[in-house]
Amino acid sequence: MLIREMKVDDLNRILELEHQLFTSTWKEEDFIYEIEENEFSFNYVLEDENKIVGYGGVFIMYENSEITTIGIDSTYQRKGYGQYLLNYMMNVARSKQCEIMSLEVRVSNDKAISLYTKLGFEIVGIRKNYYEDNHEDAYLMVTRLEDVQ
Repeated sequence: MLIREMKVDDLNRILELEHQLFTSTWKEEDFIYEIEENEFSFNYVLEDENKIVGYGGVFIMYENSEITTIGIDSTYQRKGYGQYLLNYMMNVARSKQCEIMSLEVRVSNDKAISLYTKLGFEIVGIRKNYYEDNHEDAYLMVTRLEDVQ
């Protein structure tokens, strides 16, 4: 497994994964903005045997960080790839002196909630009607990042 910075050249595969994984998807221009213009955004791809099998983004501002997106090819789920990528992004945030990491997740996404809980995230609130596609609520989950060891 290899994690590297996301490039615009990766977007065809990433958009393919977006449509495989989510009903409410990011657009190509959203990713381009995050990669090329947003100085607070750090975006990565996860490769296995030179194939992009996952991607994620983290927004870092001062002591706070937020997972903006994370997705793993459905054939690679439940095999540790998501945990590997999320741990990597947590370490990036720690290295930039972040103290807190947050994320939103659909209340129905049991697999993701299980992973986030395993990595120390706790549900601290509910975002009502958060998702545009079906107005599903989202849990706001937060964890404190400890100092890099």
